[in-house]
Amino acid sequence: MSDDALRQRLLAEESFENETFRDLDLEGADLSGKDFYRCTFEGCRLQESRWKNSRLEDCTVRSSDLTRASLSGTGLRGVRFEGCKLMGVDWSAAAPHPELAFQECNLRYASFVGMSLRQTAFLRCSAQEANFLDSDLSESDFAGTDLSAATVRGCTLAHTDFSSASGLLLEPTRNKVKDTRVAVEAAVLLAHSLGLSVAGYAPEPAKRGGKRGR
Repeated sequence: MSDDALRQRLLAEESFENETFRDLDLEGADLSGKDFYRCTFEGCRLQESRWKNSRLEDCTVRSSDLTRASLSGTGLRGVRFEGCKLMGVDWSAAAPHPELAFQECNLRYASFVGMSLRQTAFLRCSAQEANFLDSDLSESDFAGTDLSAATVRGCTLAHTDFSSASGLLLEPTRNKVKDTRVAVEAAVLLAHSLGLSVAGYAPEPAKRGGKRGR
């Protein structure tokens, strides 16, 4: 089937199972009200596409561009994103309790507000200036993810692993932390933000006599 025929079928039909959609130009496409089960999107251009009330289950989206895609009411169960551009996506618009995994994705400016994201993998992603607000990130893994200038506030972070994330400035008083793992870099940044000096990391070496850190 030609790319154009597959694109037209994708736009016209409502239910798809075990299908692969490859290298399709679907920028701005309306994919609302559709069901996708065990489908794969690979190398697709899906910028500003609309997925209102669609459902994706056990799907993989690979090397695709979903910048500013609209996910209003979208059901996401067992959906994996690999090497995708997901800039500016408001994930909080999706249906409640999504099951997601992100690997090597660009999540810059993304919003995760009031969401249940327990055990979600954010692996080697760029999440600069992303917003994680009032969400449950318990047992989630941020291995290798850049969180520079990201906002993490009002979140539940029980057993959340930030130990190999970079750029994180975490404020424990503004989040619910319990056995939360952070890198030394993040702990030092937090200490400095509270006016504390950390031995071995302070700008100036500590001196005997209890000189107060700035």
